[in-house]
Amino acid sequence: MSSGVTADLHFMQPPPDGVQAYIAINANSAGERDRNYTFQLKAVHIENYRERQDPLTLDTAGFQIFSDRPTEFIRDGEVQVEGYYEESIAAIKEATGASRVVLFDHTIRRRRPEVTEDAPDKRQPVANSHVDQTPKSAVARVHRHLPPEDVPKLLSKRFQIINLWRPIQNPASDWPLALCHFGSVNPEKDVRAVTLKYPHMEGETYGVKYNENQKWGYFKDVRPDEFILIKWF
Repeated sequence: MSSGVTADLHFMQPPPDGVQAYIAINANSAGERDRNYTFQLKAVHIENYRERQDPLTLDTAGFQIFSDRPTEFIRDGEVQVEGYYEESIAAIKEATGASRVVLFDHTIRRRRPEVTEDAPDKRQPVANSHVDQTPKSAVARVHRHLPPEDVPKLLSKRFQIINLWRPIQNPASDWPLALCHFGSVNPEKDVRAVTLKYPHMEGETYGVKYNENQKWGYFKDVRPDEFILIKWF
């Protein structure tokens, strides 16, 4: 067994059965986001995935790290978006064999507790355990980001939603990314749909409830010349 650390993770404590969980995206003036559920802290063993002998892949674990992949489109923490998008599309096609890749947004996260505004370049690291997409929100993404005439054909086939995660300036030693092996998650008991309330729309993610059978880990000190692909759907 590989080494690791023990850390407190935030897990969802949902509202009563039959009550739809929700959370506001934008924080109020006190820095708090309105929601109708709470979180509980649980001390969890987090494995150092770099020490594993068996490979962790998108298909076997739900995530995969790629090393020795420097980018020319990030300098001093600034992203040249157009070039980086093209490079990311090529990387995802190579990794998955996908015939078509559409990037629909990006987020730059920096730990700045004094910032309460939600914007793509002002978001904080997410401290709570979650899954970015549900089946409902995944289908909504196809409708929102693809041409209407393409949607029926696309939804009749397998599609995936994948996150490309990369440090943009320094190794990710502060606030590293914790990842849960999907084979250790009970989809019937461990997740609960959460409505995301934006100012002009709504989305949906899964909150994750604690289960001692879940297997968590991280890739220690991910470098800017590395990236992680995470399969959300």
